[in-house]
Amino acid sequence: MSTSGRTASEDAHSASEVAAALRDADFVRIVAQADGDSLAASGVLARACADAGIPFQVSAARFPAHRAETDDRSVVATVGATGGDVSLLGRSASVAAYEAADELGETPDPVLALAGIAAAGVLPGEDESARLLDAAGDRLARKPGVATPTNDLADGLAHSTLIHAGFSGDAEAAQAELAELGLPVDLDDDARRRVASLVALSVAGPEGATPRAGDAVERALRPYELADGPFATLGGYADVLDAVAREQPGTGVALALGHDARAPALDAWRDHASAAHAVLREATTGRYDGLFVARTDDAPVETAARLLGDFRSPEPIALVVTDAEAAAVSVDDREPDDPEAGVIGLGNAMRRAASAVGGDGTGSARRGYARFDADAKEFLSAFREAL
Repeated sequence: MSTSGRTASEDAHSASEVAAALRDADFVRIVAQADGDSLAASGVLARACADAGIPFQVSAARFPAHRAETDDRSVVATVGATGGDVSLLGRSASVAAYEAADELGETPDPVLALAGIAAAGVLPGEDESARLLDAAGDRLARKPGVATPTNDLADGLAHSTLIHAGFSGDAEAAQAELAELGLPVDLDDDARRRVASLVALSVAGPEGATPRAGDAVERALRPYELADGPFATLGGYADVLDAVAREQPGTGVALALGHDARAPALDAWRDHASAAHAVLREATTGRYDGLFVARTDDAPVETAARLLGDFRSPEPIALVVTDAEAAAVSVDDREPDDPEAGVIGLGNAMRRAASAVGGDGTGSARRGYARFDADAKEFLSAFREAL
């Protein structure tokens, strides 16, 4: 059912356009990109549909366009990707979803939307998200310390994908580091600051850390504590959403819809984080002009690429590649495609490289993902050629 006259390849729709499409729908299919921001946004939108009495279905996938075929029986809303009848995009899809839910006349959950915003790498309160902080009110309180989803600090620090340190992926090592601080049982603000200092030094201090690491770690510090959320802090909520979206999308959808999926989501987060951190320690690396590559047998490539780019890559583009998947991130202000200037966005570079080896690619100017059935070296060669 086409409600706006746009094609699947066009840009995002306004909040009022999305709300109008949903309001008149007999059934809504929400198809989200498999990342934390899009997952949270799909939850915000789906909950608004539920409150308005509109039947819906939610799914998350790395290639949403493959599931976004339109028909005469439903309205298809894509989140974090183009396609379908209406699309929610932007710096954070969760902001767009919140505005659409508001336009629909419902009361969206600002905490879920803020968790999505944080998962997109946007500092809550920036730009158009400022009013969401006001809407959350006393459900959020900013405190000294480190963002974790659980109150178990060793667990939270070891499995956080907001940072990469020597203890990452190893709860016993994290516990040993914390033991050196002599923390009280009940943490006061001073103790929280000492934990934050430990994390900042552990992330930015090692010889292999990039100059960017000192800025990237700020995302994990001075967290917003949640008074009644499923996780201890807003940043921890965002971390779990992003991990579970990539590791177990079905569990992620249940979490975003507000179902009791906390325990399986945390298990998925731990497994995902451990595997991603292992890449930075164990993968075979190579450095090229403008590109740093980590080759490994198996990995959550998107999260590993983000960690590599933020904390270990000496080049502006970081790529993690296996014999089946690859992901790349750009840590500079890479612009969309500009062939005359020799600039190719990572999404298009992934599409070209994947196509060259019989696979499929997707992404944006600064992020890309590909799936294929080829040797990692063969894909790497095609990716370098595409850049």
